[in-house]
Amino acid sequence: MKRKLLSLTAVLLTATLGFAQTLLQTRDAKFTIGDKPEYKQTEFDDSSWRNIDMSRNWDHQGVDPETHEAWYRIHFTPGNNDKKGEYIVFDLGSIDDVDETFLNGEKIGQTGTFPGDKEGYSTAWSTPRRYFLPLNSKAIRWGKDNVIAIRCYNGNQPGGMYGQGVSVRVADLADMVSLTNKSATVDGKPGSKVELSCKLPVNIQGNLSLQLIDLADGKVFDSSVRKLTLRPNKPVFAEMAVGDKENTCFVATFTDKKTGQSVKTVYEPKYILTPAAPETPRFNTVPVYGVRPGSPVHYRFGVSGVKPMTFSSTDLPAGLFLNPENGVLSGKIEKAGEYPFTVKAKNAKGEATQNFTLYVGDDKMALTPPMGWNSWNCWGLSVTQDRVISSAQALIDKGLADYGYAYINIDDAWEAPERTPEGKIVVNEKFPDMKGLGDWLHDNGLKFGIYSSPGDLTCGGYLGSLDHEQQDAESYNEWGIDYLKYDWCGYNTKHVKERDRATVSSYIRPYLHMEKYLREQPRDIFYSLCQYGMRDVWKWGRDVDANSWRTTGDIVDTWPSVLEIGFKSQKGLAPYAGPGGWNDPDMLVVGKVGWSDNLRDSRLTANEQYSHISLWSLLASNMLIGCDISQLDDFTLNLLCNNEVNAINQDVLGKQADLVTEDGDIQVWARPLSDGTIAVGLFNLGEEGTNVNLGKYYKALGINGAAGLRDVWRQTDLDTSKPEWMIPRHGVRLLKVTPRK
Repeated sequence: MKRKLLSLTAVLLTATLGFAQTLLQTRDAKFTIGDKPEYKQTEFDDSSWRNIDMSRNWDHQGVDPETHEAWYRIHFTPGNNDKKGEYIVFDLGSIDDVDETFLNGEKIGQTGTFPGDKEGYSTAWSTPRRYFLPLNSKAIRWGKDNVIAIRCYNGNQPGGMYGQGVSVRVADLADMVSLTNKSATVDGKPGSKVELSCKLPVNIQGNLSLQLIDLADGKVFDSSVRKLTLRPNKPVFAEMAVGDKENTCFVATFTDKKTGQSVKTVYEPKYILTPAAPETPRFNTVPVYGVRPGSPVHYRFGVSGVKPMTFSSTDLPAGLFLNPENGVLSGKIEKAGEYPFTVKAKNAKGEATQNFTLYVGDDKMALTPPMGWNSWNCWGLSVTQDRVISSAQALIDKGLADYGYAYINIDDAWEAPERTPEGKIVVNEKFPDMKGLGDWLHDNGLKFGIYSSPGDLTCGGYLGSLDHEQQDAESYNEWGIDYLKYDWCGYNTKHVKERDRATVSSYIRPYLHMEKYLREQPRDIFYSLCQYGMRDVWKWGRDVDANSWRTTGDIVDTWPSVLEIGFKSQKGLAPYAGPGGWNDPDMLVVGKVGWSDNLRDSRLTANEQYSHISLWSLLASNMLIGCDISQLDDFTLNLLCNNEVNAINQDVLGKQADLVTEDGDIQVWARPLSDGTIAVGLFNLGEEGTNVNLGKYYKALGINGAAGLRDVWRQTDLDTSKPEWMIPRHGVRLLKVTPRK
C-alpha cells in the first residue's frame, strides 16, 4: 500500500470554525485622483468617479503612473445591529504606499506617513491593512448607507490598493488573538516558541494545546495543555522541543472558553538534507571565469575544508597573482584569449586540484549567474556600512565564500541628499568610506555592488542618476564597483513625458544610456536591470548589454509570492537566458529578513525553502542572499551551501530550466547540464503530500529512461528501477538524471 502523508490542511481544518459574520466582501470601488478633505464624508457625491478594482494597483488600470494622491470610496449597508461580537474588522489588503482610512468621516486607521505629516513620508507598501472598530461605535450607520473612504499616497510606481479587495466582518477569535510561532532552542534541542497576544482591549480565557505530529501516520508523539488568560499588551509564551525530523509538524491551538472557538498555527520543523562537507579541501566553484581585456580580476576560489588552507599554482599566467592564504586571484590580462592553469588547495587533512580557465574577451563577463548578498531584504533603507561589513565578514567566516558567494551589494539608501556643486554623487553619513570598503572587499576576493536609478530619485527617495549617468559611472569606477542594480523607480516622471512612452524604445532608452558609460570604465561592472519585467525585458536586455534583468515585481517571503514569481512568471523564459545575460526572478527570501531594523525568520516553511532554492538553481537565476548573514542558522547555512545544488545553478552550459509538464499539483522543471545529465525538479504545489513516479515523465523529458539517478539535496545515488518518492506539500525532489542510451 502506498503511504500518503497526512495533509496539513486536514490538521488545520480540525479547528472550530468561527462565528464571523461578513458585512462586506468586494473588489469594486469608486476612485479619483487628487486629494480633497470632503472626499471622506458620507454625503459626498462620488457618482461621477470611475470604477476601479481594488485587488490590482491603479497603474495597472490606466491611471497615470505619475499619480501620487488618490481616493477610494466603498459603499455598503450593514443591516441591523443584531450581531454577536465586540468589534468589526476592516481588511483592506495592501496599499502602495500610505493610507488614511475613514468610516463615514471618522478616521479608523492609518499605515505609513504622508509627506505632509510631522514625521515626513514613510512607505508601508508591504504591510497588510487591518483596522478595528467597536461594534457599538457611533461611526457605524446600521441599516443605512456607509462609506469607507481611503486616502492613498503613492511614492513610486506601482500605486494604490492591491490584494483580495476589501472585507468587513464582525471579528472572531482569529481576529482578536494573535498566535504565532518560530524556531527556538528548547533544552538544547531544535524547538518552537509560541507567542499568544490579545489584539484588542478585552480579556480572553481559554486553553492552549501543543502537539507534535508525525505526518506519515498522523501519530501525536508529544503534547501538552495549559489554561491561560490573555490580557491586552501582555503576550504569553510557550515552547516545545520539536527536533529536526522530516515530515513532522508542530501544532499550537488556543480554544476560547466562552465561545468554544479555536485558532491554530502550524510550524514545520526545519530539517537539514545537505551532508557535511569533507575535512579535506574540495573545490565548490566552477572552473571558469571571464573578464574583459585589461579589467582587474577579483576572484576567490571557493574551497571548503578545514582551515587554515594554502593555495598554489605552478603555471599561473603572467599578470595574475594568487594569494596563498585565502585563494584570491587578482591582477589583469590585456590580451583576449583563453588562459588555462592549475590551482592546488592544501590543508592538514589533504589536498585537491582544479584545472581552471580564465576567459578574457569583450563578451566574457557573467559566464555564470552571480552569487552573493544584497542588503535590501534584510535592512531595507536602514542599511549602513557597518552592517555591510558584518555581512561580508560573515560570508567568509561562515563558509559561504567557500561555495562561490562573492558579491556584496549595497541596495538603496547610501546616497547623500545633494550632489557636489560639480554634480558628483556622494555618500551619506552611514557610509564614511566607500572606496575603503571596496578595497577591503577586493582584498578578500569579494565583489562590490551598488544601487541607483535612471530617474531623479530612487524607490526610497534618494538621489538617482538622471542627467548624471557619466559622472556616476566614473564614481563607481573610482570606488571599485563591480555590480550595478539599476532600478526603474523614479524614472516615471520623465517616462510619462515621452511621446513614445508606449513603445519598447522608451523602456530601453534609459538603460542604454547608462550602459554606454559603464562600458567606458576600465573595469567590469555587472549590469543588473531592475524594472519588473515591463515590455518583456528578457527580449531586449542583451541589446543594452545587460548581464541580468528582473522579470517580475518584488518577492516577499510567502508561498503565494514564490508561486507567482517563480512557478508562474518564469514559464517560457528559458530561451532568453545564457552565459552573459540571465533572467532574474529577484532575491532569495530565506533566513532572517524584514526590510528594516526588525528582522524575523522567513515565513516560508522548510519544504517551501527547499523548493525556492531548487527552482532558482534550475532557473540559472541570480543567487543573491537577502538575509542578515551574521544571523544564519544551521538550516539556512546548509540550504545555501550544498555544492551539488549550487553546481546546477552555476553549470557552464548556461541553459535555464523550463516547465516540462504539469500533472495536477505536480510541476516538472528540467535543464540540460554540461556533463550530459539533466537536472530535474519534481515540485508538489498542492496542499497534501503525494507519491510521484519519475518514470511517468520520461517522455516529456525526451529520454527513454534513466541509467543513473542522483538525489542532489541528499547527495546520494538512487535505484533507477524504483524512481518513486513521497513529496510533501510545497516540497521538491531535485534530481540529476543520466539518460539511458
